[in-house]
Amino acid sequence: MELLRFSAFWCGTILFGNIVIVDAEVMKLRTLCKFCDVEATSCTGKGSCTVECDRTSICANDEEVCVSIWRKKDDNVTLETVCHHPAQKLYGLVLEDYNNSKCEMKEKWGMGSQFFICSCTEEECNANIFFNSNMDSQVVAVILVSLVPLLVMAVIVITAFYFYRVYRQRQAHSKGKKGPSLDFSDGCAMIIDDEGSDSSSTHANNLNHNTELLPIELDVQVGKGRFAEVYKAKLKQGSSVSKEQGFETVAIKIFPYEEYASWKNEKEVFSDADLRHENVLHFLTAEERKVQRQYWLITAYHPLGNLQEYLTHHIVSWLDLWQLGSSLARGVAHLHSDHTSCGRYKVPITHRDIKSPNILVKSDLTCCLCDFGLAMRLDNSLSVDELANSGQVGTARYMAPEVLESRINLENIESFKQADVYSMALVLWEIISRCSAIGEVKEYEPPFGNLREHPCVESMKDSVVRDRGRPEIPNSWINHTGIQIVCASIEECWDSDPEARLTAQCVAERFDDMEYLDKLSDRSDSEEKIPEEIFVVDEK
Repeated sequence: MELLRFSAFWCGTILFGNIVIVDAEVMKLRTLCKFCDVEATSCTGKGSCTVECDRTSICANDEEVCVSIWRKKDDNVTLETVCHHPAQKLYGLVLEDYNNSKCEMKEKWGMGSQFFICSCTEEECNANIFFNSNMDSQVVAVILVSLVPLLVMAVIVITAFYFYRVYRQRQAHSKGKKGPSLDFSDGCAMIIDDEGSDSSSTHANNLNHNTELLPIELDVQVGKGRFAEVYKAKLKQGSSVSKEQGFETVAIKIFPYEEYASWKNEKEVFSDADLRHENVLHFLTAEERKVQRQYWLITAYHPLGNLQEYLTHHIVSWLDLWQLGSSLARGVAHLHSDHTSCGRYKVPITHRDIKSPNILVKSDLTCCLCDFGLAMRLDNSLSVDELANSGQVGTARYMAPEVLESRINLENIESFKQADVYSMALVLWEIISRCSAIGEVKEYEPPFGNLREHPCVESMKDSVVRDRGRPEIPNSWINHTGIQIVCASIEECWDSDPEARLTAQCVAERFDDMEYLDKLSDRSDSEEKIPEEIFVVDEK
């Protein structure tokens, strides 16, 4: 015995069970696997099975692993157990998860039969096989076949509901409905301009927002402001559009390179999908025109121009006033709201420069807000410092008292909405001043018309803050029931105390309550003093 140990020591090799110790290094023998090639089996392909193979083999190469393959074709079910090198394909397949200690079956498709395969590295680990799903393909197929009719039915119902909403809106327009409802359920339907509106609005969603510049032919300049010029233009839609519809009229707001910040701010506000509303200017796309060193905003075009120009050249009826005022209030209420008409959360927006030159008149005599260069998203994440750095902005004639004094409450984002409501009240006053229902109508004057054309902040502070001045509301105005209600709302909206002002939503609801007053049902045509198409002039 001692001689044997001595001999083993000098030879450097000791055999112990299945382990060979060579020069103090331990090396495992090649893998032992069940090896019976293809045999019939009673394994059903569910749960776990023990293979009916009575032969065990040492794999030919160190790297080979144990493999089991289960097949079922018609009623013929077989099992195959082999050793195989994982670097080589087996039946055109690459072995997966072969480092497992258990042989877990995975189904493979396209093998001409139902086919499962597993691989593992432990001794005789392919003797017990485990199927990873108890649900066979037939059960899955039955479930899918059952669900398809339900899905098809859901699509049909949703499509029918959508077209029903569209039909109701078209029907409302054809019957001469005075104004869109504030019912939020209706707001979920597609916004469709009336048949008389410019067709650029109806195609706004069809433009590609890609890096290619749109083929645009500038026509005439229709407006000019501090930061940009506005042009009427033609947009060629492409060869797929017929010659009769080959061009769309659009508005192009052109910023020079130096006004990149203003263009970027307005583009970001417009790019918010939740901004879209029938009383907000319809945005198409934004472009950087490097050759011209310009930035462009492309929007729908409204030939009636802005509200200031329209009131300058037209006297409006009571119903016109109702249309203009209620649509303006709805547009501002949508900006200020923290949810869309469908109830989804949205970030409120403050315009910060509401005035008649920044409001366009659509062909149905409703308003839509434009010029969002000074607008600000009232995100809850904004800090007081960020709000303070936004500065004293707007047009002095339309600034609220707290903005003129730079004392807006930065701790409460509602303060910015309250400043917008003050400005909106001045615009409503402008509309009433040109309404035939008040009796004698004077020439158009902006709010605080006794001041110079472009009053400075200090002049407005003296008039609005120190003297608590507001535009005059003559007694003759309140002889008309509807205008009396609007004037009462205006006085609440331009209150010196921001907290006492109405919200835009409240003003919109008051307009809705007036819609069916019997005394206000008569309509007279607006007097026109100039052709229908007028230039857009921006007072800055």
